[in-house]
Amino acid sequence: MMKEKRELVSVPGKWDISFNYAAGKTVSHFLAQIRDNGRILGMKCAKCHRVMVPPRSFCERCFVPAEDWVELGDEGVVEAFTIVHDVFEGSPPPPYAIAYVKLDGADTALANFVDGLDLSDISEATQRLKIGARVKVEFASRREGRITDFKYRIIG
Repeated sequence: MMKEKRELVSVPGKWDISFNYAAGKTVSHFLAQIRDNGRILGMKCAKCHRVMVPPRSFCERCFVPAEDWVELGDEGVVEAFTIVHDVFEGSPPPPYAIAYVKLDGADTALANFVDGLDLSDISEATQRLKIGARVKVEFASRREGRITDFKYRIIG
């Protein structure tokens, strides 16, 4: 008996679902410290002593629990950056800049928005926002316990 060939039909659709997710014990403490105390903490691996931010409960290099909190400096060095020209839902109107910054005292980089940078001339902006540039963390006056409670600003 020959099998009947059936057409596969695809139906376009879109889901727009609001949700909350559990940040977990480690990230909850990290975000609460940003919100309540205006400070950024990293987690130190007990074995390799690497300070990770955003903090992780386990060191992904040593596979051991990380349990020691370390307060990081409010300045750091740009390790990578991008300037965004397209619209993304939930993000500010373009253009805007995002940088991965290794904060003083950390061994990993943390991404966030860069504020106070004139993006009307991209060539000039990338002369200021470059790998190795120093930035300072600037906290919002009203913090909600989100990574966007602070931004980076180029210094020097």
